[in-house]
Amino acid sequence: MQRRFVSIWFRQLLADWQLIRRPELKDVPFVFAAPDHGRMMITAVSPLAQDFGVEIGMRAADAKAICPGLEVLDDKPGRSKKLLKGLGEWCVRYSPIVVIDEFGMDGLLLDISGCAHLWGGERGYLKEIVSRLKGKGYTVRLAIADTPGAAWAVSRYGKITPLIPAGEQVDALLNLVPDALRLEEPILAKLRKLGFYQIKSFIGMPRSVLRRRFGEDFLLRLAQAIGTENEVLVPLQLPVAFSERLACLEPIKTRNGIEIAINKLLENLCKRMHAEGKGLRTGLLTCYRIDGKVVRVDIGTSGASNSPGHLFKLFQLKIDQIRPALGIELFVMDAPKVDEVEIPQEEMWTSKPGLDDQSVIRLLDRVAGKVGFQVIHRYLPAKRYWPERALSRAVSVSEKPNIAWRVDKPRPTELLKSPVPIEVMATIPDHPPKFFIYKGIRHIIAKADGPERIEREWWLDQGEHRDYYQVEDELGGRYWLFRSGHYGGEQKYQWFIHGFFA
Repeated sequence: MQRRFVSIWFRQLLADWQLIRRPELKDVPFVFAAPDHGRMMITAVSPLAQDFGVEIGMRAADAKAICPGLEVLDDKPGRSKKLLKGLGEWCVRYSPIVVIDEFGMDGLLLDISGCAHLWGGERGYLKEIVSRLKGKGYTVRLAIADTPGAAWAVSRYGKITPLIPAGEQVDALLNLVPDALRLEEPILAKLRKLGFYQIKSFIGMPRSVLRRRFGEDFLLRLAQAIGTENEVLVPLQLPVAFSERLACLEPIKTRNGIEIAINKLLENLCKRMHAEGKGLRTGLLTCYRIDGKVVRVDIGTSGASNSPGHLFKLFQLKIDQIRPALGIELFVMDAPKVDEVEIPQEEMWTSKPGLDDQSVIRLLDRVAGKVGFQVIHRYLPAKRYWPERALSRAVSVSEKPNIAWRVDKPRPTELLKSPVPIEVMATIPDHPPKFFIYKGIRHIIAKADGPERIEREWWLDQGEHRDYYQVEDELGGRYWLFRSGHYGGEQKYQWFIHGFFA
């Protein structure tokens, strides 16, 4: 695929941003200034101030002298980058790879390879971006070329068409000034001193001569512009390995339209994941509205899944959270977390119900979609003696235990997070109690079994052992009680309730 890049130059970024926030400044000349070695130096100029001859880099005091009524606003460090970051996130609707132009901190670079056809070609693509940004109040110039350097040069210094045909970036650069190569000022000064006022004046010279005169950085910038050297771009948002985009010819406003878009995205995404033996664990749907707002909904699965039907049912539970407002123009489906899909071995004569059954996993996913994954827990046995430590949270439904659950001794079906103190009456030491009081209710014990002694894990903490009893009251309720420590002795004993049997 032929790589193509767009450069977006915001000619007066801070000034446009201020006019959007404060329209009353439309008829007032103003500038932004920041302190520099004890002086206020101008960092951005409004169009009216430019008409009076005010320029970037001028002292604010000199600017006031030549421009009556000039309003000087304080500039803050990093403001331009923050603005470009917000604009770049908005431009993700046009390309998944958007980069802040670090050289001038006044533009964006987009890798639009394979994107322009969604807007009817590159000409329609440029027209769409320009009209939308101008509608927001920004003055911009754009250019498309085979390299980021050529697109950058034409957008700022070109006097020809901003749409450079494939393979013609060198011809587009020839008549431009050396400033178009994104060179530092000392190198530009050398070029002017030698009479090189256009790129065509030196582009044909031997590399050894250019390296000796202007250095390696000069050759790198020139090679990046003409396309003999690749330029590394670091996008604002790192592309996800499994991602699908769906641009809409008309804004989507209805639930039915959103469902169709989700189905289309999931079909394409699951097809790719199935080919690589992967399944979705977390999915993110991002909806870009025509008013500039972004709406996101996400889902999760208990096990890796590449079934479009199952994943669609999970997203269907979240559609009510999507507010299309005036309409959604772009849908992006990402799978930021995927796992290997384990294909279960089917058996003809036997069946193994439980978590190996895909229908059970899908049921858990749908329940989690309604109430949240945080309320569904799965536990595995742990090699510990203390009852509340003898289990661990499972990472996923498919995780296998290292040991089997202990079945030689009865354990309650419901274990309290922490033992709760109770009042007990026992007639004989080391025997089960006659009754206990829990939450103000007296339970007369009819049957009891025990004790089962569990020693404290001395390598973790210090304290008394526990003597556990299984007891049943007169109403048939079964409980797990224990006494901490011996009767008598230096340490005071205490009774607790720790769980309930079914």
